[in-house]
Amino acid sequence: MTDAAAPHGTILVINGPNLNLLGTREPEKYGTATLSDVEDLCIAAAEAHGFTVDCIQSNHEGDLLDAIHAARGAAAGIVINAGAYTHTSVALRDALAAVALPAVEVHITNVHQREEFRHHSYLSGVCTAVIAGAGVHGYRLAIDFLATTA
Repeated sequence: MTDAAAPHGTILVINGPNLNLLGTREPEKYGTATLSDVEDLCIAAAEAHGFTVDCIQSNHEGDLLDAIHAARGAAAGIVINAGAYTHTSVALRDALAAVALPAVEVHITNVHQREEFRHHSYLSGVCTAVIAGAGVHGYRLAIDFLATTA
């Protein structure tokens, strides 16, 4: 591989609780794409820009925190769909702030059309951008954005 073809870096894609159930969990809200489909979409989007991706999904907050911490100095940016932790986790917010990487918060649904408790995000204030309601296409938009700003 020549230097011109070398990857520009890695984008960390984080999926939080219940996102392992994509494709079968409330398909009328979240669609029929699986988590594997989302990861494949992210890989293709990143490769189109000369980046690689590292995907993680966990239902455990500590695992997500560890992934964010490990990204410091190792990733060009973060795409995060923290699921329900978006609305509850000060710890994830603080981790994103601490690593000081560009981050894009992604929601498959438009959280502002949903229950009131989903209208507040602890993460938005420390993310560079927020994409909500674009379905799984939001992940591609997030990677396109990071690729042009990272």
